[in-house]
Amino acid sequence: MELRELENRVEAVLFASGDAVEEDKLCEALEIPPKDLERVVFSLGDRLEGTAFTVLKLGSAYQLCTRPQYGPVIQKALDASRNVQLSQAAMEVLAIVAYNQPVTKSFVEQVRGVDSSGVMANLAAKALIEEAGRLDLPGRPLSYRTTANFLRCFGLESLEDLPPISHDLPQEEPDLHVEEDEFQTEFASALKD
Repeated sequence: MELRELENRVEAVLFASGDAVEEDKLCEALEIPPKDLERVVFSLGDRLEGTAFTVLKLGSAYQLCTRPQYGPVIQKALDASRNVQLSQAAMEVLAIVAYNQPVTKSFVEQVRGVDSSGVMANLAAKALIEEAGRLDLPGRPLSYRTTANFLRCFGLESLEDLPPISHDLPQEEPDLHVEEDEFQTEFASALKD
């Protein structure tokens, strides 16, 4: 089959899905091996250059998305009220889950030192975290992990792309005025898109 036709088929599947589609499902539908799919997706990405669309790789899945610069006009045209910036508490919970997943609600609360039920429910409603099953511990507590939507919002391909955690303790008095770091800024802007 011609490369251009394979690109069109991948684009059609990703557009129709609206969500990320696993690599193995695309390979099965197109009847091609994974290495060929990677070549097709790369070529599709090149063809989409200069358009409003791009193909993101999210772990072992691909998703057709609009480019970030079109977020404001999309937000304005669709529903501006549904995009609310995350609170500091939500960012803390996301960081705890992302770096330690799968985690239980009690682990998150132990790290933060406060009840996090409402924050976790809010993040689950925004599809940034999800249930990851029950742990084989007394009471069989639910565990949570981040989602493909989390990766998309942060512009990450996988969790390995998370910035490293600094374990260095400050040697002098900390500056009480803390600027919002780039990671939070990118995440907040991605949620607006």
